[in-house]
Amino acid sequence: MSIFWLVLAVVMGVIEAVTTQLVCIWFAVGALGGCITSLFTDKLWIQIVVAVFITLITLVVTRPLAKRVTNAIKTHTNSDRNIGKIAVVVTDIDNTLAVGQVKVGNSVWSAKSFDERVIKKDSKVVVKSIEGAKLVVEIVEN
Repeated sequence: MSIFWLVLAVVMGVIEAVTTQLVCIWFAVGALGGCITSLFTDKLWIQIVVAVFITLITLVVTRPLAKRVTNAIKTHTNSDRNIGKIAVVVTDIDNTLAVGQVKVGNSVWSAKSFDERVIKKDSKVVVKSIEGAKLVVEIVEN
């Protein structure tokens, strides 16, 4: 069983190295715990309990720290500056048909309606947020 646990730890470590998203590191550490436990006992249930326990402990202890570190690396784009700005609809916005464009400054963006209403061409809208490459807009009532 030692080889199984060691192979599992290496596989999890490789997956972690490839993804760089902190998804498997805790399982790799737990598998190492299972590997070490297998050197002292042949009882599989004890090895599994130790592996799961170590995985959970490392997850609970390190996940908040890892989350803070990965969230601190957010890259802001220039598109953020459009939130709150007034735009003009250049093609009708219809979420059902997934169509619509607005012009903000000198740029034309794909857009969708914030409240699912159809917004007609030449209407004024305010940019509420961004979802992917689309601006989420709401009509400005006169």
